[in-house]
Amino acid sequence: MTQDPVLPQRLRQYLAAAPREALPITYQQLAEALGLQPPRTIQRVAQALEALMREDAEHGRPFIAALVVSRRGEGLPAQGFFDLAVELGRFPVDPARQAGAWREAFERVMAARSA
Repeated sequence: MTQDPVLPQRLRQYLAAAPREALPITYQQLAEALGLQPPRTIQRVAQALEALMREDAEHGRPFIAALVVSRRGEGLPAQGFFDLAVELGRFPVDPARQAGAWREAFERVMAARSA
């Protein structure tokens, strides 16, 4: 879990209020927006996002963590996001289908934010 017990809720509040044109946001941008200081800023953000994913799965909500992507790769979340989404039963096990599942999750979160 995260060392800062309020960090997951701070992330949720930020992501829920972020302008549509600012999303998706990278882990680094999110850490900077929240004023996190080293060490391990990205790791702390990732751990907080994982806590939010577990919370969202428990309450049947779309993953708000889908709004955060890695600056490396193809504009997708880090592998840990996909691993946990599969573990929580929300994403297909087949890696070839996971990017599509993420795009659907991203759109569900955006729609829920607008509702």
